[in-house]
Amino acid sequence: MKTDADRTQHDISRRSFLKNTAGTVALSMAGGVSAAAAAPVFNADRIQSLSMASEKSLIGAYGPWAASLLPAQPPLSFRNKKWTNIDAWRKEALEKTKELVSAPAKPALPKVTVKRKYTYDGLEIEELSWQLPYGRPTEAVLLKPAGVTKPLPGILGLHDHAGMKYFGLRKIVKTSDDLHPMLKEHQDKDYGGKAWANEIAKQGHVVLVHDTYAFGSRRVFYEDTQGLDWGAVGTKGKSDADPEKAENIRAYNEWSSEHEHVMSKSLFSAGTTWPGVFLTEDQVALDILADRKEVDANRLGCGGLSGGGLRTVYLAGLDTRVKCAVCVGFMTTWKDLVLNRSFNHTWMTYTPLLPKYLDFPEILGLRAPLPTLVLNNNQDELYTLPEMKQADTILTEVFKKAGASDKYKASFYDGPHKFDADMQKEAFEWFRKWL
Repeated sequence: MKTDADRTQHDISRRSFLKNTAGTVALSMAGGVSAAAAAPVFNADRIQSLSMASEKSLIGAYGPWAASLLPAQPPLSFRNKKWTNIDAWRKEALEKTKELVSAPAKPALPKVTVKRKYTYDGLEIEELSWQLPYGRPTEAVLLKPAGVTKPLPGILGLHDHAGMKYFGLRKIVKTSDDLHPMLKEHQDKDYGGKAWANEIAKQGHVVLVHDTYAFGSRRVFYEDTQGLDWGAVGTKGKSDADPEKAENIRAYNEWSSEHEHVMSKSLFSAGTTWPGVFLTEDQVALDILADRKEVDANRLGCGGLSGGGLRTVYLAGLDTRVKCAVCVGFMTTWKDLVLNRSFNHTWMTYTPLLPKYLDFPEILGLRAPLPTLVLNNNQDELYTLPEMKQADTILTEVFKKAGASDKYKASFYDGPHKFDADMQKEAFEWFRKWL
């Protein structure tokens, strides 16, 4: 029988992202588009229209006003009629997006240590680690079909958030029959009982999955902090030597959710953003994948669910080495987050001031005309369906104008937030088609 704590954790995982208190961040603007071009224009008619469409919002009577600050067509949107040359548009749009994302400088290719090699379920598996200039070593797993003799397409598998920062890459891989009960429950619920990284590797790809910033091996450790009340985590960290116990993991996940606003404020104060840190770490992992002798560096893809979908938006949007991208369960508009859904999204989503220049889908649209698949769930509790549909309309327009309508597709499945077997089938077919 499930305890109340078990049910609570299940509900937390199902929502995927935990509730966090919103904050206000002010950053300076520079370069690219002028401040006058980006500045919101007071429009009483537009405010009235938004007010009629959404009488109530997450921020009460301020919702229609806040939503009216979003440009109807952002100045760096490729949909804007002023952009007639895709190369000129991309140059300016990428420059401004990179400026605001403010990713830390990417280091040189780190030394990769192979900790262990073995074969499991038809795959050759390597457990890897590398050291970035900050934090503890990154742990990763590389999966490839047994007996590989020629270069194969490479896929960077991006793990989800799911309100579980204790785990990272382990959420989407399986390296033995001994799977932690919490991971089994997660894979059953969100992935149709599959470790999707394993499944796509079996179909002829080399797949690399790594822990990213604040997850798994890259998480915040009790012994590395001071000046914070760790509550149950601190108590268990001192008295219980087994961090893999479910009760300890739940305590850590709860604490780390509440720690997100602290981490985000610290990153803003350091002149960077959470999407920026993700971008740097994911690009390093892409460097490592591309450097493998069994990988064709000209055929690289990436994808993931939820937090992995968020990372896909930024990585695939800003790095043209990603020739094929699959974003699952993370697509909507800034308006949806202003009015309806910011409360159940992580601080990892936001790049301050970027909404002045691009709507959220257009970050991914920066990659046009490269192949891009977006998979949505009609009853996904993280977004409203009308704004998911609006995001699809935006990306459809971007790819059509780029002369690449065949390179973009969005599909909508019934059900809650997930990446189940049917969705995986479509994603894998997309990777096979374009890689």
